[in-house]
Amino acid sequence: MTRIVDPRGSDHAGAGAAPGPEPGSDRGIRTPSRQSQRGLDWFIFFLADVQTGFGPFVTVYLTTQKWTQVEIGLVLTIGSLIGLLGQMPGGVIVDAARSERTVAGLSVALIAISALGYAAWPIFPVVVAAAVVHAAASCVLGPAIAAISLGIVGPDGIGERLGRNARYASLGNGGAAALMGACGYYLTSRSVFLVTVALAAPTLLALSQIRGNDINPDEAHGTVVRERPDPEATRLGTLLRQRPLIVFALGVLMLQLANAALLPLMAGVVTSRSPGWAPALIAACIIVPQAIVALSSPTVGRLAQKVGRRPLLLAGFAALAVRGILFAAVTDAHLLAAVQLFDGLTAAVFGVLIPLTVADVAFGSSHFNFAQGVVGTAAGIGASVSTTLAGFVADHFGVRAAFVGLAAIAAFGLVIMWALMPETRPQARPAH
Repeated sequence: MTRIVDPRGSDHAGAGAAPGPEPGSDRGIRTPSRQSQRGLDWFIFFLADVQTGFGPFVTVYLTTQKWTQVEIGLVLTIGSLIGLLGQMPGGVIVDAARSERTVAGLSVALIAISALGYAAWPIFPVVVAAAVVHAAASCVLGPAIAAISLGIVGPDGIGERLGRNARYASLGNGGAAALMGACGYYLTSRSVFLVTVALAAPTLLALSQIRGNDINPDEAHGTVVRERPDPEATRLGTLLRQRPLIVFALGVLMLQLANAALLPLMAGVVTSRSPGWAPALIAACIIVPQAIVALSSPTVGRLAQKVGRRPLLLAGFAALAVRGILFAAVTDAHLLAAVQLFDGLTAAVFGVLIPLTVADVAFGSSHFNFAQGVVGTAAGIGASVSTTLAGFVADHFGVRAAFVGLAAIAAFGLVIMWALMPETRPQARPAH
C-alpha cells in the first residue's frame, strides 16, 4: 500500500487510518497556501527577468567593449557546453538537496554575481568565469523550480501549476526584454547587467514567500513513501531503462533539432527582403509567441489533466511542422510574424508538457530531477546541432530547403510520439 505524505511531512496512513489515495487520484489533490502559490508565481516572473540579461545583450555588450567575434563566440560556446553537460548533474544536486528553496536561492545569487562580473570587469578570464557560473547555476534552477512546484501541489495538481509557471515566465521574459532594451538604448549596454543584479533582490524576496512546510520533500523528488520499500523502484538504472523516458527524450531532441534554427533562419530572410522593417518584424516575431504562451499555458495545463498528455504532444509537433512549411511557402515578410502564432502554440504545449511528462514518468523513482536533466540534455543536443545543420542546408540548397528539412524533422518527431510514446497521465495507468 502506498502511503501519502501531507505537505508538512506527516503520514495520513497511520494505525487504524484509511489508506491514503494513490498519486493520480482526484482525492490526492492538495490546496497549498495562497502565499506559497503567489510567491512561486513572482519568483518565476522575476527569475525570467534576471535570465533575460544573458541573452543577445551579452553579444551587444561585449561588442561595445571591443571584443572580437571569435572571442565572443568562444565565450558563448563555453557557456553552452557547460549548460549542456550540467543538465544531469544539476538534477542530481536538486534530488540530493534537503531544501529546494535554498538551492534555488543560491543559484539566483550566483547568477547575480556573474552579471556583476560582466559589468565590472569585462576582461576575458572574468567573463569566461561569469559565463560558466551562470550556465551552471541555470542547470540547477530549472529542476529546482519543477521540484518546488511538484512539492507544493503534488502530482495531481502539477499540470495546472506548470501552466501558471509558463505564463509568469513568459510575462517576465517580455517585460524584461522591454526594460533591458530601453536601458541599453537610453543608458549603456553595461546597465543591462546592473539591472540584472538589481532584479535578484525581488527574485529572492519572492522565493522567501514560499513556505517551507508547503513543500512536500518526498514529492519534490518524485518519491512515493511505501510501507514496504522497493529498492528496485528507486534505482537509477531502473529509471533509465524506462521506455517512456527514452522515447520522450528522443522526441524532445527532435523538437529542438527542428525548432532551434527556425527563428534565426527566418530573421535572415526578413532582413534580406525588408531590411528597413527587419528590427520591428523580428521583435514582433518574438513578442507574438510570448503573448500566446502567456494566454494559453494555463489552459494547456488544464487540458493535459483532462484529455491526457499524448494528444497535446502530437498537436505541438504538428504546429511546429506547419510553421516550418509556412516559412518555406510565405514570401511576404510581414506575414511571417503571423506564422509565429504556431511558435506560440508549440512553446505553450512543450513549456508545460516537458516537465509534466517527466513528472509522470519519474514519479516514484526518487530521481525526478535527474530525469529532467536527461531530457534537458537531449534538448540541448538537438538545439546545438539544429543551427549548424540548417545553416549547412541553407548554404548548399537554399533557405526554402532548410525550412522544409526542419519541418520534416518535426514531422518525424510527430511520428515518434504517435507510434512509440504511451499516454503518461496518472489516471490512464492501470491500478497497481
